[in-house]
Amino acid sequence: MHLKRRFGAALVGLSLSAGAAYAQDIGIAVAGPMTGQLANIGDQFKQGAEAAVKAINEKGGVLGRQLKLSIEDDVCDPKQAVSVANRIVANGIKFIDGHACSGSSIPASAVYAEAGALMMSPASSNPVLTDDAAKKGWPTIMRLYTRDDAQGAFIGPWIAETYKGKNVVVLHDKSAYGQGVADAVKATMNAGGLNEVLYEGINAGEKDYSALVTKLKELKADVVYFGGYHPEAGLILRQSAEQNFKYQLIMPDSIASPEFWQIAGPAGEGTLFVFPSDPQAKPEAKEAVEKIKAGGFVPEGFTLFSYATIQAFAQGIERAGTDDPMKVAEALKDGKPISTVVGDVVFDEKGDLKNASYDINQWHDGKYAPIKQ
Repeated sequence: MHLKRRFGAALVGLSLSAGAAYAQDIGIAVAGPMTGQLANIGDQFKQGAEAAVKAINEKGGVLGRQLKLSIEDDVCDPKQAVSVANRIVANGIKFIDGHACSGSSIPASAVYAEAGALMMSPASSNPVLTDDAAKKGWPTIMRLYTRDDAQGAFIGPWIAETYKGKNVVVLHDKSAYGQGVADAVKATMNAGGLNEVLYEGINAGEKDYSALVTKLKELKADVVYFGGYHPEAGLILRQSAEQNFKYQLIMPDSIASPEFWQIAGPAGEGTLFVFPSDPQAKPEAKEAVEKIKAGGFVPEGFTLFSYATIQAFAQGIERAGTDDPMKVAEALKDGKPISTVVGDVVFDEKGDLKNASYDINQWHDGKYAPIKQ
């Protein structure tokens, strides 16, 4: 009987020790589209986060603790994003690197805010995400990425000046991201003196856009700005080429992926898109880029923004001296720069980045690079 008691006590001791060891890990969830049409974005999130966690853990972790990642798939679907968010907080994870699509981030943010978890999106650009959080007093909703209104203020006036007197069409895919950025570009383009000949939403996920292409031909469109993602953009361009119709397509940041060219093929030649000034070219990113490439992955698109989000969490925890998300958010917004692979970043009181800068990139022969402005 005494042996049984001692053996049972030993088991309890082992269990408590294992629990204590696990508690030393700082959990971070990466939430994004790991499957579905936008899985390439989820892969960028995952690759960036894993590389950052590895680098930080190899240097001793954060406050003597290791970072531990979990990967969650929301397929960029609002309902699934809410389910994912509930599962993350139920698992006791306090830090979220995600989500990707604004349509997912916005509803998921309510779950994180209620739970007091710190969510930082490395991709969602719709202003509603942080604007609404600020209005509702949710200090733990942030983004390490730029806003649609900032992107619109950059590219809208450029379109108005560059294509003055041309027939410009503004399209969007009816998503929070696509329509949000299209509206921002439309507003600043109009303010610059150029009005569109058509403003219209398309249905994402369709396979036949020939009727749209016919409409564009009838309007003699010279320029099409499309707020949406690469699957639809690539199909529209291919089907336009099949009708021997060429125009200048301009996109937001969503087509910074080789998958755009895989869909569009040669029809994608010359396509322009806006993206934050190339993070891969920054000296702060050199070591990370080399290591990620050595692993067989090119850190395009949102990869380095996901990496930077993990860095921000780590530095925020160190600055706060605790992993309390509220205190970490407060520390991140104290006006002092955070050192990341995308450069030094400073957050405003809403949790947005200050002083965003952009490039206009152009696709050529399967690759893209900034153009001279």
